[in-house]
Amino acid sequence: MNALERLRGDARIARLEAQLRSRSPIEVDDPVARRAAVAILIRHGGADDPELFFIQRAEYEGDPWSGHVAFPGGREEPGDASLLDTAIRETFEETGLDLRRCAELLGVLDDLRPRHVRLPAVVVRPFVFLVHDEGAPVLSSEVAGAFWVPLSVLLDRSVWRDARVRAGDVEISRFAFHHEGYVVWGMTERILSGLLGLLPS
Repeated sequence: MNALERLRGDARIARLEAQLRSRSPIEVDDPVARRAAVAILIRHGGADDPELFFIQRAEYEGDPWSGHVAFPGGREEPGDASLLDTAIRETFEETGLDLRRCAELLGVLDDLRPRHVRLPAVVVRPFVFLVHDEGAPVLSSEVAGAFWVPLSVLLDRSVWRDARVRAGDVEISRFAFHHEGYVVWGMTERILSGLLGLLPS
């Protein structure tokens, strides 16, 4: 049994795939906002527990998402044929993972935009991939670190709680996922919560 077969043999992933195929994702048409895409990568992990991939963005002065935990991805460029191409290109640029070679598209989640008016106007489309042969990530200078989190950990509600976080020069309280010193909040938390909401309770 290969990695994809093992992933699809997990009842949670089978449910996720069925949910993604049965729904039409909400697409936001905003001519003013920049478009962006992220890749949610799921692999077969230890103890037959699927794992999700996260990156920590490098710290850059003036970047509103500096140092945040996120899914790989970024803004659409003129050469991108589609937002799927954006997600694939950005993931390769940031992590060295070639999703055309090592992954299979599972589906698409709803478009999201930042809730805070002080953040740049952007609409983000999340793409979900099953990874079958990822190799070791090769991180770019834009990425400070990367890690995989077991799905069972993400589904443990005890690690979801409020946190004091910084958005630019403002400290705020936000609902967040906590894991080994990392805090996942903001748009990444909303994308993650949307994904987990499609899984069996």
